Amino acid sequence: MKKHTHRRSPKKIKRIKKQNNKLFTSISTVFVAILILVASISYFLLDNNEIILDIKKEKILQIKQIKNKPITFEEKTKALEIEYINNVDNNVYIEKPENIKKSETKFHYEEPDYGQVDNVEKIKKEKQKIIRVPEKKEEMIVEPITDKSIEKKKKIYKPLLAIIIDDVTTSSQIRKIKNIGYTVNMAFLPPTKGHKNSAKITNKLDKYMIHLPLQASSSRYEEESTLYITDTIETIDKRLKSLQKLYPKAKYINNHTGSKFTSNKKAMDKLFIVLKKYNYIFVDSRTTAASVAKLSAKKYGVRMLSRNIFLDNKKDKKYIQNQLKKAIKNAKKFGSAIAIGHPYNITFKTLKDSKYLLKDVELVYINKL
Repeated sequence: MKKHTHRRSPKKIKRIKKQNNKLFTSISTVFVAILILVASISYFLLDNNEIILDIKKEKILQIKQIKNKPITFEEKTKALEIEYINNVDNNVYIEKPENIKKSETKFHYEEPDYGQVDNVEKIKKEKQKIIRVPEKKEEMIVEPITDKSIEKKKKIYKPLLAIIIDDVTTSSQIRKIKNIGYTVNMAFLPPTKGHKNSAKITNKLDKYMIHLPLQASSSRYEEESTLYITDTIETIDKRLKSLQKLYPKAKYINNHTGSKFTSNKKAMDKLFIVLKKYNYIFVDSRTTAASVAKLSAKKYGVRMLSRNIFLDNKKDKKYIQNQLKKAIKNAKKFGSAIAIGHPYNITFKTLKDSKYLLKDVELVYINKL
C-alpha cells in the first residue's frame, strides 16, 4: 500500500510564519524594555552615588575652610541681625560702657580663636566686638480709640471753609456771631463817629480781621477815612500804621467796598507796598470782577486770598442757605473756600440753622487757609 503524506497548504504555512513573527517581535520588545529598565536603574544608582560623594566632598571642604579661615563680615552681621530680631525690645547695638556688667548685656559676639594671631590683629578684633546694651525703655502712651479720636482723624481730610462776617462794629454783633455755634471770622470796620468803639471791643478777642474801606465806584454810604486811588503811598502808610495800633492782633485785612480802588493797578501797587511793610495778608473781597489784587500781590511778594461766595446779597433765608451750599461745594472742589456775609439778623439765624449742612467741611479761622 502507498503511504499518503500530509502536506500543508501554502495559506496555512503563511499563517504560521506570521504568528511566529508576531511572537518573536513581542519577545524582542519585552527583552528590550527589560534592558532599558535595568540600564536606567544602574544609571540612577551610579548618579546618586556621585551626588552623595560630591556632597561629602563639599562638606569636608567647608570644614577645612572653617578651620583655616576666620568668619566673614557677612556671617558676623547676620548673627547680629538674628540676635536683634529675636530680642523683643529691639534695643540698638552700641559699644559696651565700662560701667556695664556682663550680666546686663543681652548679646555679646565673640570672635572664634583661630590659632596664633599677632597682637595687632588681636587688638583690632577686640575693638570690633559688638555688645548689646539695654537702654532705658520709654513708656509708650497708647490713647484708647474713642469716637472723638476717630473724629479728629476724619477732620484732617475735610475741606476747609472760612466764613467771614464783615462790617462788625458792636459788642452785640460779636455775641450773635459767637452764638452761631461754630467758627466764624469777624472783620471790624475802623472806628468813626458812627462806631467809635469798633477797635476797643476787640481787646478780648484773639482772632479777627481789619475791614479796610477802599474807594467804590459810587460814593454812597462811604465810610470815613476811605482810601482813594489818588492817595499817596505816604497817606496809605499813615492809615495802615494807625490801624496796626488800633488792632494789634490783626494779621489779615480785607477790603470794604473798593470796586474802583481794587481795579486800579497803580493804587493797588501802592497798597501792597505798604501791606508788605506791615506784614499784612490781604483778603480780596472781590467787590469787582476787574480786581488786579493778584497781580500786585505777585509783584510785591505779598500773600493774598480771595473770596469765593457772598452769602447775603439778598436778605432771604433760602437764598443765604443756597449760597452757603455753593460755598461748601467750592470747598470740596478746591480744598478750601471763603464765604463773606454781613451782620444781619437773618444771616446769623440762617447760619445757625444751617449747621447740619456743614458736616462735610471744617469751619476754620482765616489763618488756617
